[in-house]
Amino acid sequence: MLRGIYTVGMGLQVQEKKMDTISNNLANLNTNGYKKDSAVFNSFNSILVNRINDYYVPSNPSGEVGSMELSTDIGQIHTDYSQGNLINTGNSTDVALSASDNSFFTVEVPEDSEKTEKYTRDGAFSLDSTGQLITREGYTVLGEDGPIILQSQDFKITDKGEVLENSEMIGKLKIKTFKDTNLLRKAGSNLVTVEGEAEEKPFEGKVVQGSVEGSNVNSIKEMIDMITVVRAYEANQKMLKVHDDTLGRAVNDIASLR
Repeated sequence: MLRGIYTVGMGLQVQEKKMDTISNNLANLNTNGYKKDSAVFNSFNSILVNRINDYYVPSNPSGEVGSMELSTDIGQIHTDYSQGNLINTGNSTDVALSASDNSFFTVEVPEDSEKTEKYTRDGAFSLDSTGQLITREGYTVLGEDGPIILQSQDFKITDKGEVLENSEMIGKLKIKTFKDTNLLRKAGSNLVTVEGEAEEKPFEGKVVQGSVEGSNVNSIKEMIDMITVVRAYEANQKMLKVHDDTLGRAVNDIASLR
């Protein structure tokens, strides 16, 4: 019975974690370039269970109860980097990446008096007072030779990421394409970082000016998953009550025997 209570308790925790993931996806349904997360389940390894402070039993002096597997747990959060729908805005500072799921714009983020490179699919850029191309959060959008600085809103960005002003190329967007997106980790503010040494490859997609990429969250699927989680949680609650009632009867009934 105690094993059942532990197993059901772990099941409740797993469903709570999965609900958190689904809720975060739905909260970012309208976030540009957001990539949905999915909870990946892993089963626990079999563990040896012992009685605590109750080892003196002639038939079992070791106090070992036996092996047990505590249900499953969230092994990892998998991020789906497939492209979202492109939304036409008509703004010259808005840029989207197309036909390349594992490509990202490069931005410069200040951290602890240093500046580090991070990556994003959110191309809703703007110009600051100095004409520098920046993100919503004010991070600098990098070109291959440094920040992109413009003199006006009248500029063009080619499908290769070349920035043209007065028909002259003043820079080229620094676009990173990674072979293995499993090495990417979300870093907040719609940014990702690279964990370890990630192999890169040439950018073969297209840059689309005047558009932004929407999130790749399917609201209908997420709602269905949410209902499934609620049902599973309710089932675990009922099983927990069954185990608790059974344990209560065992304690009370056995104690009344003479």
